[in-house]
Amino acid sequence: MAATNTAAAAPSYPMASLYVGDLHADVTEAMLFDKFASAGPVLSIRVCRDMITRRSLGYAYVNFQQPADAERALDTMNFDLLRGRPLRIMWSQRDPALRKSGVGNVFIKNLDKNIDNKSLYDTFSAFGNILSCKIMTDENGQSKGFGFVHFETQEAADNAINKVNGMLLADKKVFVGRFMSRNQRPGAEGQRKFTNIFIKNFGDQLDEEKLRELFSQFGKITSCKVEMDENGTSKGFGFCSYENPEEAEEAVEKMNSYSLGDKQLYVGRFQKKNERQSEIKRKKDLQRQERLYKYQGVNLYIKNLDDTIDDERLRKEFSKFGTITSARIMSENGRSRGFGFVCFSAPDEATKAVTEMNGSIVGSKPLYVALAQRKEERRMHLTNQHMQRIATSRVPPQMQLPFPNGMGGMMSYMAAPMGPSQPRSFFPPSAMPAYRQAQPRWSSAASGGMRGQAGGQMIGMQIPQSMSAAQHRSSGMLGMPGRGGMPMGNRQTPGHMMGAGVVRPQGGAQQQSAAYTRTARNLPSNNTGGFGNSIVVAGQDPLTPAGLANATPQEQKQMLGERLFPLIQNMQPDLAGKITGMLLEIDNTELLHMLESRESLKAKVEEAIAVLQAHQAKQIFAAKQAATNSATS
Repeated sequence: MAATNTAAAAPSYPMASLYVGDLHADVTEAMLFDKFASAGPVLSIRVCRDMITRRSLGYAYVNFQQPADAERALDTMNFDLLRGRPLRIMWSQRDPALRKSGVGNVFIKNLDKNIDNKSLYDTFSAFGNILSCKIMTDENGQSKGFGFVHFETQEAADNAINKVNGMLLADKKVFVGRFMSRNQRPGAEGQRKFTNIFIKNFGDQLDEEKLRELFSQFGKITSCKVEMDENGTSKGFGFCSYENPEEAEEAVEKMNSYSLGDKQLYVGRFQKKNERQSEIKRKKDLQRQERLYKYQGVNLYIKNLDDTIDDERLRKEFSKFGTITSARIMSENGRSRGFGFVCFSAPDEATKAVTEMNGSIVGSKPLYVALAQRKEERRMHLTNQHMQRIATSRVPPQMQLPFPNGMGGMMSYMAAPMGPSQPRSFFPPSAMPAYRQAQPRWSSAASGGMRGQAGGQMIGMQIPQSMSAAQHRSSGMLGMPGRGGMPMGNRQTPGHMMGAGVVRPQGGAQQQSAAYTRTARNLPSNNTGGFGNSIVVAGQDPLTPAGLANATPQEQKQMLGERLFPLIQNMQPDLAGKITGMLLEIDNTELLHMLESRESLKAKVEEAIAVLQAHQAKQIFAAKQAATNSATS
C-alpha cells in the first residue's frame, strides 16, 4: 500500500474521520469500537441505518481524536475481515464535489471475477495515494467485472492509465481509462452503436443456417447462433453479429416485426441482462409516473370496509358524488381484505366524496376515506409521524400530588416577579394560561414578600370552599384579606402565585425539605423545574419537553441555543457563538442529550473546534497555493 503523505493529507482530512464501507448487516458500533480502538482514542462511531426499519445501510463513520490515529487505522486495518467481510476504509469526504468532478477517478473493466477490492488496491497503489477503491458486485456479492479507483491526484490517475491499460491482470486484458459520467460517454447524446442483434419468436422454423441466410442480406455476419435446449430443440431465439454497426442497424430496422409463417419476429439490439432489467425498470417507472399523474387527486383509498360490501355496492355508495371510472375492493382467495379504491373522473368529485363519506357508516362499520398515496408518500408520512412521536415521547405525564379533599387539579408554570406591595391574586385552573413568564427574582424584604430559591417554580391550585377556614388563618400570616375567595379586582399576571396553604420560610434560609400544612404538601424548594426530567441551565428557565414540543422548529432551535451558549461559553469563550451555531444544525434529540450530558457536549465542542481548525487550515493552504501559483506565473 502506498504511504500516505501526512503533510499533504492534513489540509484535506484534519477531522480524522474515516468512512468504513461494505459492512455486514449485523455489525454494530460496539464491534467497530473494539476493532478501531487499538489504533488510537476514538471520538465517536456511527453506523448509518434506515430511518424506519433501523437496519444497517452497510457503512459507518469512525471519528478519531487525532488524524495520525485515523491514518494508522487506514494503513493497518483496510480490508481486514469483520463478520466475514473485508472492511473498505477511506477518508470521509463530506463535500461531494470531489467525487462528482471525476478528477483522479479511473474506470477499469474486463476484470477477472476472482479479483477483489484488496487485489485491485494493491495493484494500483503503486501509482499514488488512493482515496477509494471498489469493484462492483451483483446482489450475490459476485464481481461484475469492472470497478473504480479514485486517486488523490489526476497525475497519479494518468500514470495508472498509461501503465496498466491493455495489460494482463489474472490472464485477462483489462481496459483502464478516465471515469466518465453517463452523459459524457460516447453515444450518450444519440443512438448507441452496436453490431450484435437479438432475434426471437421464430419458434422452431429457423436453425443457424437459415438464420444466417435470412440476415446475411444486410451485410457480413461474423457469428450466428440459435439457442437450443437440452433435447436439441430450438428455444425460439438467437443472435447475429455483424462486422459494421450500420449493417446491424439496418437489419434491426428492416427485420423487426417481419412475418415468418404465422409468427412475427422481434429484432433488436443485443442487451446484457442488467441492461435489460434497467430498461424494463425505467419503462415501468415511467408508466407509473404517467399513471400517478393521470389519477392525481381523483383516486380514493377506502378502508375499514364491511366484509359484505362488494365492488357493485362500493360503486353504488360513491356514485352520487360524480362519474366513477373504476371501483374495486381488494380481495385474497375470494375474501375481502377490508379496503379498496374508487376513482372519479374529476378532482372536485373526489374531494366531495372524501368530505361526505369519511366517517360515514356503510354496512356496520365507519369508513376511512382519503386520497390514495404513493408508497413513497406514505413512507414519508410515517417517517414524520415517527419523528413527532420521538419528539413528544419525552413529555412527562401530568404530575399529581397527594392533596386531600380531591385537590388533584393543578398546573405548573413559571411565576412572575412579585414586589412586597403586590397582592396575590387567585385564578381557577380554567383561567390560568399555560405559558412561561420571566425568571423569578423574589424579594427578600418587606412584609408579605415570599422568600424562595431563585429560579423556583410555584404551583397554582384551586382550593375548595370547605378550606376557607384554613385559608383565613394562613392569609393573616401572609398579609392577605381573610376571605374564602381571593379578590379578583387586583388581578395581576398569570404567573402570580396564590398564597393559600403556603408556609413562608423564616430568616431567608433555603428550605431543603418539604413544607407541610394541614391541607397540602408543597414541593421541595430545590426542585426548580417542577418536572422530574426538565433541563435546568443556570441563569435560564427550566426547559421542559412539553414546552419544546409546543414550539415551532425555529423557536425550538432558539430555546436550545439560549441554553447551550452559556455552557459552551464556559468552555470556549472566544468561539462560543460560532460553535453554538454549528451545533444547532444537529437534530434536537441529540441537542437535548448534550444539555443533559456534559461529556457529550464537550465531545461535540471538540469536534466543532476541529472543523473550525480544518476550515482555517484549508484557507491557509489555499492562500499559500494561490501565492505560489502567482509567483510561478
